[in-house]
Amino acid sequence: MENYQELIEKQKSYFRNGKTKDVSFRIDTLTKLRDLMTSHEQDIIDALKGDLNKPETETKRAEIGLVVGEINFMIEHLSSWSASKEVETPSTHAGATSFIIPEPYGSALIIAPWNYPVQLAVSPLAGAIAAGNSAVLKPSELTPRTSRLLAKMINENFPEEYLRVVEGEVETSTALLKENFDYIFFTGSTGVGKIVAGAAAKNLTPVTLELGGKSPAIVHEDADLDETAARIARGKFANAGQTCVAPDYLLVHRKVKDQLIRKMKEVITNTYGENVSENLDFPHVVSERHFDRLNAFLSNGEVVAGGHADKSRLFIEPTILDQISWEDPVMQDEIFGPILPVLVYDEISEAIDAVVERPKPLALYLFSDHEQVQNEVLNTISFGGGAINDTINHMTSHYLPFGGVGNSGMGAYHGKASFDTFSHFKSILKRSNQ
Repeated sequence: MENYQELIEKQKSYFRNGKTKDVSFRIDTLTKLRDLMTSHEQDIIDALKGDLNKPETETKRAEIGLVVGEINFMIEHLSSWSASKEVETPSTHAGATSFIIPEPYGSALIIAPWNYPVQLAVSPLAGAIAAGNSAVLKPSELTPRTSRLLAKMINENFPEEYLRVVEGEVETSTALLKENFDYIFFTGSTGVGKIVAGAAAKNLTPVTLELGGKSPAIVHEDADLDETAARIARGKFANAGQTCVAPDYLLVHRKVKDQLIRKMKEVITNTYGENVSENLDFPHVVSERHFDRLNAFLSNGEVVAGGHADKSRLFIEPTILDQISWEDPVMQDEIFGPILPVLVYDEISEAIDAVVERPKPLALYLFSDHEQVQNEVLNTISFGGGAINDTINHMTSHYLPFGGVGNSGMGAYHGKASFDTFSHFKSILKRSNQ
């Protein structure tokens, strides 16, 4: 197993020289990173097509556009974010002043996942840079073309003592986690998140964990079913369901279940074609292991839409499963694929209790215009973030911190929250000697 101690020592030494703390240096770095994203647009499109069969439009929007927008937002606001802020001083400390200094932690480790392998690598990297850290980025080995491209983009344009991409298998992540980083940022499964948290605890290293979970979409009886069907289908089946905030399952009022399923089937056909297997732009499942896991779920309940799978292409059709119970295998863990199980309720309290009894989800989506129902759900269920009458778009806003709670993670990022995550806020009380 490779030892990365020398690399980390180089980064810590480079950090100590103070260069990364200079705001103009950070802005220059972010500008260079943004320009690399745009100048390598076609390379990114090709890499993601090869790794996940991700369509060009999706790559431009979710992998390139979101990151470029995030970096531009940071460049615009960085000077004010990084400035010391004077705050009130209690009257008991008359004659003193109080202020808070944002400072970077030092050397950060970022471990990125495979499902959005550019966005979920470069976005936290931009946050680390904005806050003034040096960083090591470990991309996922399950998307090797994208991993190689990120290594080329970063390693050929920045010194390793400042920014470095390290490629490799699980053993590489394990070796990196043994080093004494000043901050760790991990995106991935809850199971691996526990391992990362355990490794961080050995050095008391602060950590952000962006995890997952079974995110419900609750559809109440008053929902606009045309809009609801379209928005759930878009959020669920984008990237073949391999999105951490995708609706994992439907909790739908019994009165509107059949009508909603019928409308969702129409949306799937209108979006992906009569025969999705002939749609060359529909993403495939990332690996055979994930395919086998998902394929086993197709025998749960009753397939009422889709259901076709082809292991030779790692293809699974957008699928809706009806007649599902909470005990079925598909309801035990996060699905992370294009399979949508449907459960019913009669009273909103039933739906709320069902979610509250289970681990806290990363996202929750409620479709209802009934204000009392909205308040009841928002005030009773703990979840990372979400939307009312929409799906997944909350994570695209620079103004909304994105993260989980409980089993779905800890900490948040995006916009100023990214700067805050990678910063320590040092509190100072200043008093004169006179």
